Amino acid sequence: MADWAPIAKEYDPLKAGSIDGTDEEPHDRAIWRAMLARYVPNKGVTGDPHLTLFIARLNLQTTEEKLKEVFSRYGDIRKIRLVRDLVTGFSKGYAFIEYKEERALLKAHRDANRLVIDQHEIFVDFELERTLKGWIPRRLGGGFGGKKESGQLRFGGRDRPFRKPINLPNMKNDFYGEGSSEKRNWSREGTRDWRTRDRDHERSRDKRWPERERSWAWGDSERERDFSKEERSRGRERKDRDR
Repeated sequence: MADWAPIAKEYDPLKAGSIDGTDEEPHDRAIWRAMLARYVPNKGVTGDPHLTLFIARLNLQTTEEKLKEVFSRYGDIRKIRLVRDLVTGFSKGYAFIEYKEERALLKAHRDANRLVIDQHEIFVDFELERTLKGWIPRRLGGGFGGKKESGQLRFGGRDRPFRKPINLPNMKNDFYGEGSSEKRNWSREGTRDWRTRDRDHERSRDKRWPERERSWAWGDSERERDFSKEERSRGRERKDRDR
């Protein structure tokens, strides 16, 4: 609890998969995959990671020009990289924006999160790939995102920070409280006092009474069916004699 923080200071897949960062066993296979991964950040990526924002949940139709139009209001932009599929060239729905000044970076980080661009509410955070130690991307089972439907939620980031762990107090051995007559009666006699027994006996007798009535009615109906069967058999015997 002393070193607990809502935002991860170092990436640990096991902690990221826990709502409060206290899990000791992985709860899905992706966490195992992330724990076994040996990920190295892309060396081909250039620019200052401490001046770069990560923009996610973009509309697939959003272009670099649109991003520049929106994010340039916070300060001067050095570079925009909209991540695209290598084969199709279509947008993957996320981008990286590098600013020239830290002041512009912090302002965009504060004000642009959950901004609506092209009918999509976007997510804005600092770049983590090159700044957070031990970072594992989502495709390898890591990340801080995930959908509820997949059951692979990740915590410790801006979108889903860790929840503060709950310390439950130690339960006392005397569950009913000290001096409880009910507890003493149960432990000493193995039963309750005579008033309680009489009351339960009356209740059980009231419940059994309708069942007896139903059983009597059922017995009467059985006798009636037996009598009707006997009458039918006698009628068949008379018919046989008449023939």
